[in-house]
Amino acid sequence: MKLLILESPGKVKKVQSFLGADWKVVASVGHVRDLPEKTLGVSVPDFTPEYAPTERGRDVLKRLAALVKTAEDVYLATDPDREGEAIAWHLQDALKLKNPKRVTYGSITENVIKAAVKTPRSLDMLLVKAQEARRVLDRLCGYIVSGPLSRVAAERLSAGRVQSPALRLVVERERMIKDFASVTHYGAELAFEGGWKAVWISKPWLPDGAEYLLDKTVAEKAAALRSLEVGECSESESRAAPPAPFTTSSLQQAASNALKFTPKHTMELAQKLYESGAITYMRTDSPNLSAEAITEIRAYCTGKGWSLVDKPRTWKSKDSAQEAHEAIRATHIEIEDAGETEEERALYRLIRIRSLASQLADAVYDVRVLRLHADLDGKEAVFEARGRTLKDSGWKVLLADDEAVADENENDAPDNPVPALMAGTVITASDGKVVTKKTKPSTRYSEAALIRELENRGIGRPATFAAIVDTILKREYIRTEKRLLVPTPLGEKAVDLLVGAFTFADYDFTKAMESALDDIAEGKAAYRDVLAGAYDRLQKELGVFASRYPIVSQERRQPEQTEFTCAACGKPLVHMTGRKKDGSGDYDFFSCSDRKCNASYPNDNGKPGEARKKPEATKFKCKTCGKPLVRRESAKGPFFGCSGYPACKQLYQDKDGKPDFGGKK
Repeated sequence: MKLLILESPGKVKKVQSFLGADWKVVASVGHVRDLPEKTLGVSVPDFTPEYAPTERGRDVLKRLAALVKTAEDVYLATDPDREGEAIAWHLQDALKLKNPKRVTYGSITENVIKAAVKTPRSLDMLLVKAQEARRVLDRLCGYIVSGPLSRVAAERLSAGRVQSPALRLVVERERMIKDFASVTHYGAELAFEGGWKAVWISKPWLPDGAEYLLDKTVAEKAAALRSLEVGECSESESRAAPPAPFTTSSLQQAASNALKFTPKHTMELAQKLYESGAITYMRTDSPNLSAEAITEIRAYCTGKGWSLVDKPRTWKSKDSAQEAHEAIRATHIEIEDAGETEEERALYRLIRIRSLASQLADAVYDVRVLRLHADLDGKEAVFEARGRTLKDSGWKVLLADDEAVADENENDAPDNPVPALMAGTVITASDGKVVTKKTKPSTRYSEAALIRELENRGIGRPATFAAIVDTILKREYIRTEKRLLVPTPLGEKAVDLLVGAFTFADYDFTKAMESALDDIAEGKAAYRDVLAGAYDRLQKELGVFASRYPIVSQERRQPEQTEFTCAACGKPLVHMTGRKKDGSGDYDFFSCSDRKCNASYPNDNGKPGEARKKPEATKFKCKTCGKPLVRRESAKGPFFGCSGYPACKQLYQDKDGKPDFGGKK
């Protein structure tokens, strides 16, 4: 039997049907190991991560280990990105696989899957190291900074290498909107018989350096003009190319505009479409299709009688794009509908039509521009009328009414039927009006718009965009109001403390760090060098932060010995006070000065209260000495300690009421 391990359980049945009875297809259900939850889990200065099975991962690894024993070959078919490569490595390491075969594919179809298992490769350890560096960097920033941040804020806050710049964008946009001072300015518009209009060009009337006309009187005079002479009538042709096929980011934006889906929901639907074999891999930053896909699309369009562009189209990717996979497309372009729900089907149609349109001819317009002249207080006033007529639909036969597509030629108003007039013709306006306008601030970010901004700034990668936004929403640093993002006071507090103190909150630094991770993946930079530089900077910044806010360095106040004695052993009690390291509150109790005794008492109006019950032995055994474990409380929270203390000082984190043997303290 050949064993193939992929990520998602949703793919198992379909892939199994392609490979047949000689294969066993199972799922890892995503990550099986991660850094421990309650400790840093990274050894400095070599930055070796300490991985532990996740709660779900323990059961998965146990099940997979049994299957590995009976398999002649093991194929690791996790997703074709850095995250997938890392998951494959964790499986190899945890299951002690000697020679696993790594296979990747961009779509789940029979031909693609069978071709993939015929051409396996070894694990790409550069990709693994790049993902590991990302995870360690995120842990360093979050773990090291979140505690001091919380203590200064006197409430629980978290910092993140990518979440903090994203939050900063929302906060700064909101403040810019609040500080914006609107300017009222004026223009003029004339109407003519036949329903067409001309707009006054007010620039010659602006004072030097002014951007807007503030003198309404001048605009009123322009609007009152009636007799004008045609100075020029020009006719031209404009062309509009179709939008590029979808990347992860552009899909999230288009689905938000056209279907009102959140980015997170879009990715959930896309995942299901991918698992069912309907679309290609949905985490990509490339807008270009494979040569095979282009051939299929062009053949299909020809069969439909649609006009093709002469040469297959390609698009320039973002500077930071990795382009590991082609753009998102329908795997079988001839299938018009796919998906189990109406939402899945709607998203599929959006993806499919965008793929088809990408290879169709330009939309072509006839554009007519009239320039009209009149005298205004002894100075020539010029009015311009622009109109266009669709001459050749091209790709618009598919996307004419698509809300997801922005029209690059929207200034050539299609509903302005400008007539052809000879130069020198005198015409009379039927009406005129003053156009009053107010400058407006930038709008708040929608989730899709924030993702577009993150992509434009090089912050994050396709696999992380939706998760970044979801994280700051869950932490209640931002909220949604009419589908727009508004920072909460908690979010503003976090940004105010971070910006200027930690460089990971800076946009350029975060972009540079993404490039450094790319360099690790390409073998241009060393894992340790990248992390050492970031860590050293973080430590220096934390020192400055601590000096600015002295409370940061007060990890735990020095215990004060008291006049009270321990009821259990008669030795002096010490008064334990301070702030919990997670920033969740203060601790205040009395403890025996003899750690062997370890008795403790609550603070009852400045005096020791009734002794807390001595912890009873649990059913769990110490992995070091085999003695029973006892569950204890500390300023950090509950934990399990060995009953053989002080001979055995082993401690274990409390995980849902059980000792976490994978996360030793």
